[in-house]
Amino acid sequence: MRNITVLTDGWFFGRAREHTGEAVTLPHTWNAVDGQDGGNDYYRGTCWYRRALSAEETKGERLFLELGGAAHSCEVFLNGETLCRHEGGYAAFRVELTGHLQENNLLEISVDNSDSDHVYPQKADFTFYGGLYRDVKLISVPAEHFELLKDGTPGIKVTPVVDLEKKTATVTVETWHNGKSVDITVNGETKTVERTAEFVIENVRLWDGVDDPYLYTAAAKLPSGDEVSTRFGCRVFACDPEKGFFLNGRSYPLRGVSRHQDRKGKGNALSYEDHAADMAIIRELGANTLRLAHYQHAPEFYDLCDENGIVVWAEIPYITMHMKNGRQNTLDQMRELITQCYNHPCIAVWGLSNEITAASAVNEDLLENHRLLNELCHKMDPTRLTTMANVFMLEIDSPILEIPDINSYNLYFGWYLGELGQTDEFFDEYHAKYPDRVIGFSEYGADANPAFHSARPEKGDYTEEYQALYHEHMLQMIEARPYLWATHVWNLFDFAADGRDEGGKHGENQKGLVTFDRSLRKDAFWLYKAAWNKAEPFVHLCGKRYVNRCEDTTEIKVYSNQPEVRLYVDGTLIGAQTGKTVFRFAVPLLGEHLIRAEAGQSADTMCIRRVSEPDESYIFNKAAASVTNWFDADEVDPSCFSINDTLGEIRQHPQAGAIVNAMMAKGASERGDVADAVKDNPALQRMMGRMTMLSLLKQGGADEESIKQLNRVLQGIKK
Repeated sequence: MRNITVLTDGWFFGRAREHTGEAVTLPHTWNAVDGQDGGNDYYRGTCWYRRALSAEETKGERLFLELGGAAHSCEVFLNGETLCRHEGGYAAFRVELTGHLQENNLLEISVDNSDSDHVYPQKADFTFYGGLYRDVKLISVPAEHFELLKDGTPGIKVTPVVDLEKKTATVTVETWHNGKSVDITVNGETKTVERTAEFVIENVRLWDGVDDPYLYTAAAKLPSGDEVSTRFGCRVFACDPEKGFFLNGRSYPLRGVSRHQDRKGKGNALSYEDHAADMAIIRELGANTLRLAHYQHAPEFYDLCDENGIVVWAEIPYITMHMKNGRQNTLDQMRELITQCYNHPCIAVWGLSNEITAASAVNEDLLENHRLLNELCHKMDPTRLTTMANVFMLEIDSPILEIPDINSYNLYFGWYLGELGQTDEFFDEYHAKYPDRVIGFSEYGADANPAFHSARPEKGDYTEEYQALYHEHMLQMIEARPYLWATHVWNLFDFAADGRDEGGKHGENQKGLVTFDRSLRKDAFWLYKAAWNKAEPFVHLCGKRYVNRCEDTTEIKVYSNQPEVRLYVDGTLIGAQTGKTVFRFAVPLLGEHLIRAEAGQSADTMCIRRVSEPDESYIFNKAAASVTNWFDADEVDPSCFSINDTLGEIRQHPQAGAIVNAMMAKGASERGDVADAVKDNPALQRMMGRMTMLSLLKQGGADEESIKQLNRVLQGIKK
């Protein structure tokens, strides 16, 4: 029989091996606080976990230790003897303790998340938590047992092949063990074989996404009593360059979000209840797909995706910066990901890398690394496609795009660079040039701090209102382009990026639709719920946190999945609208008002009030706000250049172009490598050329007087 003991208690933790350390329980990370508070100064180094193993815990013919996640490099010692080293912080691995046990046993585990030249990730916009942040288990098995060591294998592999016309599934079950025969059972039928058995399921019930995520079970048992089992689903995934994603032969547009695994105050040391709570929010949103970024996630979360019918993009942390010494590590992490996650029916694609050209040139070493990863995926799993998430400045004719089966792009027009409409232009250009390629939208988003608000939201103000406007545009853009095989909002939740200090918060990326602690759903969350969740009628008033308003007439915006919305002000019906998703009402602002929105049987309320001056607490960048107010009010001669013209237009004029180029060269000399990356990238130059000088200057942090001075100079030059 197989016995599993979860080693939660009895651990001591510290930075030095020889010290006793503090008592901790697992899962545990040492960066739950310093990895989330900003400053990019969280501890990255080696820490130690120590625990005695009792005689009762070490019983059994063969004993193995399983570590669910040790970030990022790990060594295991038993009674001072080194047993193994593992590199990669997101996959499970095991080591055998049999033969190394004594009467009294001390288990020591060193975990290291420091800089490395070969273990991914090393450069990315999220915190690299250290620790034993998933379960550690002892697994006791008889002498005859299923394989445990090879890449953290479950010992059983299930491959269903569905014939949609015949409504049958041919299910191949492979096992790895050291016995002579095994009993394998699927759908009530048992076969005794050496290693592999094939079954045919008639009138197969499909794993049909969120509509019916039906799961079968395959079980395998050895004469010794050791037994393993796995759930699986019978489904057919396909992609079409014109019609997008198909599930079980029908069009099934994948519309969803990305998820990082961390949480405020806990880091990545999550409980099952934390994972289940995240899944409940995903189902509430109405998403049918998840990009599990940027690494292998916890096995229980893939289980939740299986159970809830969520189609998953699974990937390894080959991200941002290609390391010449890291090739083997990418292959190792991909091999572990596929080995451990193969049986999950939710997984549709294997992701080779993310934004890998952001800090690395597209050279032969990088291309070869991707070819090898792609070949490995197809060798280990011919049933699934491969993909990549490409950084927005990667040219669409780059040879790297030819390697995976399908592609996606991370685009942030309207936030980091450019204007919202450039996203539409990008996909239209790509699809027109490569009509036979499958393309998707793997990241898009805008940061929002729910404390900041504006009646005139604009890029870079971190307001909840701008984030909502941004996503309204993107939702329309997506709905007009059914060829996009999958779209993933970046991100479902705010997450830790300790190097960030922006938008009024330290150490957080605030692009989430939900706050880091999961306590607050931003307005943009309700937009997607209105578009995607048809099962739960609701109405939502936007701007609940924007109470103090100084405009004569204010816009009241409502999101709902119902076809009609009625708006009441102080109990009086002021209007009713029919439409889809977004409803807007103009309301005179006289004093303090109670606003109520109704849609069918659903209702929502909020209070707003008229104030004489803008509420300063709502404004993040007060200098930028003053520039906007000044420029809008100032008289500008349209026959002359101004900061309202695009960089491209200004550069076409010899005199105006020379002034702007000189100014930008001076700024570039202060920006080092970042400026070089922009200067040498034609795609980025084209994007910048479409932006107004005012937008570029504000985004670059220019002060009010510098902006005014440039505008005065440009106003002296006739077009």
